[in-house]
Amino acid sequence: MPFTKRTFSGFNQFLRETAGLLKSWRRIRKAMRSEVISPAFRERLMLAVTAVNECRYCSYAHSKEALKHGISQPELEQLLSGEFKECPRREIPAILYAQHWAESDGQPPAEALDELKKHYSPQEIEHIHLYLRMIRLGNLTGNSWDYIISRLPCRRRHIR
Repeated sequence: MPFTKRTFSGFNQFLRETAGLLKSWRRIRKAMRSEVISPAFRERLMLAVTAVNECRYCSYAHSKEALKHGISQPELEQLLSGEFKECPRREIPAILYAQHWAESDGQPPAEALDELKKHYSPQEIEHIHLYLRMIRLGNLTGNSWDYIISRLPCRRRHIR
């Protein structure tokens, strides 16, 4: 069975994306400490991206965080299946954007960003993009790790 989850195209892509986030470290830390985007909203965004990229490590970790921040089990299950009926109405445009952002490998058309600007402040949009980039790095790292593991030869020792 071929490995179909999104992974890094190579080590250089991993280094570029990691370096890009490291340059933004202070902004990320500030965003994580602020209430511009609530922790529950942040987890919804991350789960929307993770649902597209199918990283099992991120699904597990962010499901725990989502529950910790008040997201119900039914809403969590919907988020992981790519549905957003239970999400707060105000957050839906950003969550749909996050899903589309992930499906387009972080390169959505300009119209998608224009739509986001109709609903959120520049500071909210900055934080949304920081969170999307963070979870994408985590998703692709986890999936790349799984790909490497899947390629290791399995040797069975015959016990006589």
